[in-house]
Amino acid sequence: MIGIDLIKTSRMDRFIERFGDKALQKFLSNDEISLIKNYKTASGFWAAKEACSKALGVGIGSECGFHDISISKTAKGAPVLRLSQKLLNNFNITDTSLSITHDGDYAIAVVAIESSTTNKI
Repeated sequence: MIGIDLIKTSRMDRFIERFGDKALQKFLSNDEISLIKNYKTASGFWAAKEACSKALGVGIGSECGFHDISISKTAKGAPVLRLSQKLLNNFNITDTSLSITHDGDYAIAVVAIESSTTNKI
């Protein structure tokens, strides 16, 4: 399955201005927050988590929360998805791919998920 999300980065800028660190803590772990350079990076992470939930076909909610999805970086800076055991088990996930890009006032993320069965997704 494939999911995509687009966010206007100024929306994230206002969110962080209004709520400070609590804004980031709503959807990021402390390890993820340490990777955030600015509101544009945060926008990309938001888009990645939204795209992942869309690839699962459930959106962000009871079946898939923001903190069930974790983003890290390789040594070369490529983003990597790590999913909770709950997601791995419930959706029989065998592999994931993530791409995040920024252009002007927007951040876009695309997620591809492979599953051992297509019935659960």
